[in-house]
Amino acid sequence: MVQLLSLISVFLGMICLFFQVSASPTQSAAFPRTAAEKTTPAPTFYRDVLPILQQHCQSCHRPGEIAPIPFVTYEQSSAWADQISEAVRTKKMPPWFADPCCGHFSNDPSLLPDQIATLSAWANAKAPAGNPHDAPPPRNWAQGWNIPQPDLILKMPKPIAIPAHGDVEYTYEIAPSGFNEDRWVQMSEVKPSSLLHVHHAVVYIRPPDSKWLRQAPIGVPFTASSLGDKHLQHEAHSTDSDMLLVYAPGSSPDHWPDGMAKFIPAHSDLVFQMHYTTNGRVAIDQTSVGMVFAKEAPKQRVLTLQLANEHDMIPIPPLTDNYRVEVHGTLPNDATLLSFFPHMHLRGKRFEYDIIHDDEDMGKDSFEPLLKVNYDFYWQLSYRLAEPRFLKAGTELRAVAWYDNSRNNPHNPDPDNPVQWGDQTYNEMMVGFFDVAVPAQMDKWKFFIRLGEGKSEKKDDSSQRK
Repeated sequence: MVQLLSLISVFLGMICLFFQVSASPTQSAAFPRTAAEKTTPAPTFYRDVLPILQQHCQSCHRPGEIAPIPFVTYEQSSAWADQISEAVRTKKMPPWFADPCCGHFSNDPSLLPDQIATLSAWANAKAPAGNPHDAPPPRNWAQGWNIPQPDLILKMPKPIAIPAHGDVEYTYEIAPSGFNEDRWVQMSEVKPSSLLHVHHAVVYIRPPDSKWLRQAPIGVPFTASSLGDKHLQHEAHSTDSDMLLVYAPGSSPDHWPDGMAKFIPAHSDLVFQMHYTTNGRVAIDQTSVGMVFAKEAPKQRVLTLQLANEHDMIPIPPLTDNYRVEVHGTLPNDATLLSFFPHMHLRGKRFEYDIIHDDEDMGKDSFEPLLKVNYDFYWQLSYRLAEPRFLKAGTELRAVAWYDNSRNNPHNPDPDNPVQWGDQTYNEMMVGFFDVAVPAQMDKWKFFIRLGEGKSEKKDDSSQRK
């Protein structure tokens, strides 16, 4: 069992902080000024620092968002100048875990060397304010959202009570969309009301012709065990429905390029799958999803697929580092690869996505790395390709994960025992989500019909259990 108080402490220390809080916010972490700094005018807040904070920090560090300290005004930011400098120089913040060896990503928040130098020089100069007239225009944030003001906010119909202790079974709520016509969603964001209790959330799209969970209650929370029918209990853990989006700590909203969007058929339901973890305090959660609709029907539909370890459930041995799990799958049809979202639990160490090439000259397969991540459970980021990659039908993809079940892993709740695969945080998972764009008229079920076949094949996209 995870040591709950330790988990809370780590979570609060890691999630969306742009600094490491010291015992005294006025304690200097400055370094001696260089000769160049002595002859160059010091950066000022309004002219030099505020634009960096707006672009890289305020998505979290503003009133009403997850970070405890806002960095919007001079007074708010200058008190933490030394801590900001330390965090950016050590590259602890902004959080980003992709190995620079492989791929370029449009949502990489990393600071450029000159931006890091600016923040450090500002702290060394005792955080001068400068002229307020030099300030850039304030960023126009939608209140409570990191996407533009949603066209629709759909909330779970009933709040869910979370106990102070113990395991919480996956909790579901079915929310009718109320759509009388088809909708294309270009942007979406999940907003839990109790952030410290949400391990993950998945919002599924249940079309009106889907039979999934049809006997389950609508508008009230339920779990698999609360469903008396064995078939329904199985359905609660496995579905081939498409996802609107996935949320986990640190994840960012979905924002698809023009001409691409997620599709929600008229009269669909949205099914919230919520995984809560306890932390010693009771709470209430009523998660919402905000949606921005495409202004016109796009040419391409976005599908969320996955490579997941659903079949090899061999436990991770105790006191073992670099335990490796590998999953393969081939694309049934042409698709444009857009982004990745790796998911593991507390033993997760590294995650990699590759394309497997058949090297006829060498007589063996070779692989092309697309993304390598130094995994952090408390910052489960998505990685969006700066240039989407077109992949032909039959392309073989591979996901590889490494786990640290040793005492060297500070987050490991129990290194002396084997780790079983399962839903709870002290279990493990291996899910390599990835997003692709396909022709707008091709839904997920058509996508899995391979050329020359008459029915859908799902073996390469594991059942969507998370």
